[in-house]
Amino acid sequence: MPGPEFRPRPRRSRRGAALTLVFAGVLATGAVTDALPVDRPADDHRPLAAGPAGATVDPDAVARAAADAVAEGGSGTKAAREVVSRSGDRWGAVYDRDEYARFQQSLDGEYTGVGLRAKRSADGRVEVARVRPGGPAERAGIRAGDRLRTIGGRSVDGRPVTEIVALLRGDERTDVTLGLERGGRAWTERLVRTTLSAESVTVERLAGGAVKIRVSSFTRGTGERVKDAVAEAPDGAGVLLDLRGNSGGLITEAVTAASAFLDGGLVATYDVDGEQHALYAEPGGDTGRPVVALVDGGTMSAAEMVTGALKDRGRAVTVGTRTFGKGSVQMPRPLLDGSVAELTVGHYRTPEGHQVDGRGIVPDLTPADGEDAEERAETVLSGLGAGS
Repeated sequence: MPGPEFRPRPRRSRRGAALTLVFAGVLATGAVTDALPVDRPADDHRPLAAGPAGATVDPDAVARAAADAVAEGGSGTKAAREVVSRSGDRWGAVYDRDEYARFQQSLDGEYTGVGLRAKRSADGRVEVARVRPGGPAERAGIRAGDRLRTIGGRSVDGRPVTEIVALLRGDERTDVTLGLERGGRAWTERLVRTTLSAESVTVERLAGGAVKIRVSSFTRGTGERVKDAVAEAPDGAGVLLDLRGNSGGLITEAVTAASAFLDGGLVATYDVDGEQHALYAEPGGDTGRPVVALVDGGTMSAAEMVTGALKDRGRAVTVGTRTFGKGSVQMPRPLLDGSVAELTVGHYRTPEGHQVDGRGIVPDLTPADGEDAEERAETVLSGLGAGS
């Protein structure tokens, strides 16, 4: 396993280094893999999944189950998954050795797959949400909105997100057959997996001189790329920070990204096993440039942390719809057979103390029915004096 990714300054937190990957469990099923967690309507305030909000699992119980299974000649990974599935920890997951290696690859901004992202629609079906240009899925003619029915002959209905990810992922140049549906037509496509890079930050110049910085995930290096994009924007130009569909990633990268707009100060607080910690922005960020953060129901986890920090600190006007509501903290634990359990150990709050998990963040402005959210955000930005 790689070394710790989360290294806050010692004066902030003595136990922070133990949090190798915080919020990264969502990333494994999100932006840089081939599937997304179940989406919910922005006005649906129900819990995100089965199990009470804040439910966790005893990591020692997971480790014991895996060890006992291995001792009896069984699968430690399977035994650990059974314990996690019964616990009510809706964000807990267990990865076998190969799955975790691919997970680590995804955190580097690469993944081996077919170049599509999927989401669960309001009626419970799994649909293609986005197709990567030039990837195997696009070359096969798969389009956003197509229904994903089977992967390798196995139905995706009712499967946990981690299983759907595992079915779509695989080794370079291996093939997978997808069962698809569009309108009344059902068909299958055999795709060959390939290693793809996920560009986490894209920059676009908007009419009027403002700059749109879209952040699709918080993989390694994302935070510095956001800081570079802000530094390279023309003097006086406003920034439209587009976090729509951002399913999260590494907390260190999210804090660095928030630091682009803050001159130090609090980004979030979080608890681990009841012990409180804090995350602080680095000093020297651009605090004079107008900023609008654009969010939606697919804005999750570390992306919600950035949103909450900029909103609570008065650094950005937030526009869009209620964010997803994933404010839990996961910590990896290696198991005896080489698998890794990502288990919820705590939850985080925004600088003003607002809980995110199961609630999401309500933006300052919500577009009217039929109004384009991005157009509304650009209008707000122009009203803040965001010219070049």
